[in-house]
Amino acid sequence: MKHGPIALIDERMPVVVIALRDSVYDKVLNNIQEIRARKGTVIAVATEGDTRIMRHVDHVIHIPETIETLTPLLSIIPLQMLAYHMAVLRGCDVDQPRNLAKSVTVE
Repeated sequence: MKHGPIALIDERMPVVVIALRDSVYDKVLNNIQEIRARKGTVIAVATEGDTRIMRHVDHVIHIPETIETLTPLLSIIPLQMLAYHMAVLRGCDVDQPRNLAKSVTVE
């Protein structure tokens, strides 16, 4: 969040944050506070049952609590769904993405 990325944040910039209760949770909360100070909208992927995060963000997507090494597997699912739905809302053809390598599309 230092330098370049933080300079892009304003009231029209949504920021998606992975804020799971793990070893870097407090650092993520500090980053969220920096985003909020710049009036950015914060969408968090958070651990189920985490009430502390709800005071700091605008929207929360909860995932089940698990061991720290498995959290990437669980957190990627809502992020992929968010990307899919945003692409559909933008009118993008999600079944035929642009610039897809020919080796992927040729049967």
